[in-house]
Amino acid sequence: MASKLYVGNLPFNATEEGVKNFFSPIGEVTSVKIITDRDTGRSRGFCFVEMQNADAAITELNGKEMEGRKITVNEAREREQRGGGGGGYRGGGGDGFKKRFNYRE
Repeated sequence: MASKLYVGNLPFNATEEGVKNFFSPIGEVTSVKIITDRDTGRSRGFCFVEMQNADAAITELNGKEMEGRKITVNEAREREQRGGGGGGYRGGGGDGFKKRFNYRE
């Protein structure tokens, strides 16, 4: 079974193929997912790698240089649940509008 790894401090120009080639000598890489900014499409500097022999990858590659940057390799953790959606408008009307804008009926 493949294990999922978090790889941080990734070079911003790294490609999924390049990451796969970097990890392949340690064990079979099942998948690589570079996380990108949703607005710009640029890399956010980290990725997730699924591979066999993940423990060896952590031991051998954590702190190694990739294209001039020391990468961090850890076991990936499940994403924590975060609060509900954002959005700045609270709606509701009520007396808040009247007080804020000195509104008189």
